[in-house]
Amino acid sequence: MAQGYDFIIIGGGSAGCVLAARLSENPAARVLLLEAGGRDRHPFYHLPAGFAKMTKGIGSWGWHTVPQKHMNGMVIRYTQAKVIGGGSSINAQIYTRGNALDYDEWRQRGCAGWGYEDVLPYFRKAEDNDSYDNRYHGKGGPLGVSKPAAPLPICEAYFTAAGQLGIPFNQDMAGEVQDGVGYYQLTQRHVRRSSASIAYLDPIRGKRPNLTIRTGAQVLRIVMENGRAVGVDLAGEGIVRAETEVILSSGAIGSPRLLQLSGIGPADELRALGLPVVLDRPEVGSDLQDHLDLFVIAECTGPHTYDRYAKPHWSAVAGLQYLLTKTGPVASSLFETGGFWYADPNARSPDIQFHLGLGSGIEAGVAAMPQGGVTLNSAYLRPRSRGTVRLASVDPLAAPLIDPNYWADPYDREMSIRGLKLAQEIMRQDALKPFVKAERLPGPDVRTDEDYFNYACNHSKTDHHPAGTCRMGIDAGAVVDPELRFNGIERLRVIDNSIMPTLVSSNTNATAIMIGEKGADLVRASYRM
Repeated sequence: MAQGYDFIIIGGGSAGCVLAARLSENPAARVLLLEAGGRDRHPFYHLPAGFAKMTKGIGSWGWHTVPQKHMNGMVIRYTQAKVIGGGSSINAQIYTRGNALDYDEWRQRGCAGWGYEDVLPYFRKAEDNDSYDNRYHGKGGPLGVSKPAAPLPICEAYFTAAGQLGIPFNQDMAGEVQDGVGYYQLTQRHVRRSSASIAYLDPIRGKRPNLTIRTGAQVLRIVMENGRAVGVDLAGEGIVRAETEVILSSGAIGSPRLLQLSGIGPADELRALGLPVVLDRPEVGSDLQDHLDLFVIAECTGPHTYDRYAKPHWSAVAGLQYLLTKTGPVASSLFETGGFWYADPNARSPDIQFHLGLGSGIEAGVAAMPQGGVTLNSAYLRPRSRGTVRLASVDPLAAPLIDPNYWADPYDREMSIRGLKLAQEIMRQDALKPFVKAERLPGPDVRTDEDYFNYACNHSKTDHHPAGTCRMGIDAGAVVDPELRFNGIERLRVIDNSIMPTLVSSNTNATAIMIGEKGADLVRASYRM
């Protein structure tokens, strides 16, 4: 560690891996990538169905929300990745980008260079798509993007059921039109997960002397001198200096957390904890946005999903099938089918997203059906509620206070429940009757608005899409500018999903990778690299 570095990247998640790979393409740039978690060696990180183990603790910090005051004090498990590759190493591998209007809205808010036509080339640059090479998709990029390898007949029945309600089939929900239901494209290559670590780091690991990758490296604080970032304080090792920039890429929870531990955040709150204030920025850790997920679970008429493979002997059969044929339950991300539609018919674009789960009890806190079941998740996509990330103590290993503040705005609650009711309607259509025996959750006893509210307060979860806590903009309250430079600290950038002005209308991993790609170009342009 005596070696000097030009760039120190804090966080080896989706954006951080991209940054490390792209900045180190210049052999003169000395790059250090620091990840608090470990390597992605366990097979669960590579097998598509390994996702089912992830929300239950593997590769996670193990955090929870604070009690949600607008949801009867509900506390929700809040899975945040602690492994190289970040969320891309533990997610359900769903490749969606949001709606084109999401990015145009960023541009309209003053974020020049972040409209849809500006960011589309970076989505395409990242992709190695197995099906499309056109205006919307690319081939030859680092990130494997594939069609599902193990769909089941119930998926086609779901499409037909949605069609019976007037929701069309969409061949490419990450293309020209988002509306409709269909198969999600997945961040997989050759029926294995294509995380940011696997896609961007594995091909260059050990081949670039100017790139150092450190796992198990806990950053205690960003070191500041005379209003500029000059390095990091590493647990057990001391100060490591950055000659050019410190780049914070620890995600929508981790980035504001580390800024506050470094004395950058709401001054009164930092002083109350006994932290010296470097810069009073109350916006750091504010504007937290997330998708809240409500779900329908039905019992199946037979083994139409993958539930039976949770039993040890069936699990062994599935493992053998995957080894021999690269098909079957292990080849499935378990949430490879879904779609986008409207809770508010006047919405400017789809405001509800569905994920069809090929089983029950797949994620932590979700009920399992003893005889096998199927899950249809629904999430309202453009929440108006805003939450916070704050420190609980000065201990850098302590969990932060994560408050998504779900349903603080009553409109979010209304749209979420409309989306849940629409999911119920899809599950009740004739096309699914050969597969669905009966709806078990919410079930027939949930009828009134109060019933639905109480159901949600006992049966809902995060969709794992936090954003906005280091918001990009040109106003006085923006944490970073459109070049992703920190407002008030020189030689410090934030490049991850925390910079989103508003949460995109879908899963967020593809956007994080795009932000990493574009962020790398912004850094290189600053130094003519």
